[in-house]
Amino acid sequence: MSNYKLTYKPLGSGAILITWPAIISEEILLDIRCFVSKIENIKHKEILDINFIYNSILVSYNYLSVGFDELVLVLKSMYEEGENHLDVVNTVWNIPVCYSEEFGVDLALLSSEKNMSIEEIVNLHCSVTYTVFGIGFLPGFLYLGGLPEKLHFSRKNTPRLIVPKGSVGIGGNQTGIYPQDSPGGWQLIGKSPVNLFDATNEIPCDITPGDRIQFFPISVDEFHKQEVLQLKPTIIHD
Repeated sequence: MSNYKLTYKPLGSGAILITWPAIISEEILLDIRCFVSKIENIKHKEILDINFIYNSILVSYNYLSVGFDELVLVLKSMYEEGENHLDVVNTVWNIPVCYSEEFGVDLALLSSEKNMSIEEIVNLHCSVTYTVFGIGFLPGFLYLGGLPEKLHFSRKNTPRLIVPKGSVGIGGNQTGIYPQDSPGGWQLIGKSPVNLFDATNEIPCDITPGDRIQFFPISVDEFHKQEVLQLKPTIIHD
């Protein structure tokens, strides 16, 4: 893999923001995951937490014991030396979605603006395997890349105050699932009955950046049956 020219900036008194070129790229995502693996493997006692999404890593550290400049030198050396290699197999998750207009309240708008039938929108949305590029702005919110270009659609100018848990939306060139009731401005095309995030579990969210997501359509009746069971996404393979 090629090394990128990274930037290292302080974020508050105890964090370093490391950034790659500002594009959505699976190559960059893999490079980031390789770097995160390197950082985790050295078990630096002053590094407290590591989070990453799209084109950046946030490294939180004990600023009382190590300085910003000192830790940046360690990180730069780690990134630039040795091969960037991560020997993993990404898990592929199967997630059901009910694309009824009862849940997909913006389907009619997309159908009109895109000059596509709702059936065509559903088929296209289910036709690809998406990559998880990050998790946020809510715990368990999956930012998914790979949305077919024909489905790209801008966010709403005025966000809804409440988007129901499980809603599947489109925002620009991404798609995602709201893991809990929250405000949101994405165009809603359906709803999933699966439970993506559970704070009572040791691992609240089983899905991690780099994993893949495959959607498949279900009926309203099947949605309500599965919603009662509070099922998790199922693994296709890993």
